[in-house]
Amino acid sequence: MSFYRHHIFPHVLELATRSRSLHKPRRRTLAGASGRILEIGFGTAANLAFYPPHVTRIEALDPDARLDRYARPRIDASTIEVGFHHLDAEHLPFESERFDTVVCTLTLCSIPDPAAALREVRRVLVPGGRLLFLEHGLSPDPGVARWQRRLNPLQRAIGGGCNLDRPTATLLVAAGLQVPELRQYYLRGAPRFLGYMSEGIALKP
Repeated sequence: MSFYRHHIFPHVLELATRSRSLHKPRRRTLAGASGRILEIGFGTAANLAFYPPHVTRIEALDPDARLDRYARPRIDASTIEVGFHHLDAEHLPFESERFDTVVCTLTLCSIPDPAAALREVRRVLVPGGRLLFLEHGLSPDPGVARWQRRLNPLQRAIGGGCNLDRPTATLLVAAGLQVPELRQYYLRGAPRFLGYMSEGIALKP
């Protein structure tokens, strides 16, 4: 499994995050990015091409250095200045109330402790700051949810710790964030057990 995680999984993730079906959702999600921006779960840097033109700098973090082979060339080619940190989201190295915007796309599924990460996101956001999120997770359809739970152990093994059954909106509210904008749907072209999406904006009161 270590060979898979080190040599195969990064390529699988790169192919998955490059999917054209994610282009419009990424662009919609990132349209609201402004001010001082932090992106957690930077991964292969797939979001860089979708930030609006006024964004000139972001702080970004991801614990997995194996993904640098994809992230670094995108950082080098981007007009956005990126402060890149190999760190996890559960322990953000930033002072409280530093960021106006936090970006989180296809990330909460694989963070070992998403509740802790969202508490940290809340801490580093300014009052009224926004978390822009695009996540896959637990479907409200009982039949789909049943398959998500059945397949979750396999998904975690082959997906780098990715979980199919995390309830995105519930996690956001439990972290003390308000969710005034939430769009939920099945991603076109994706299996339903993998493609139930939650997209929107969460606010720090």
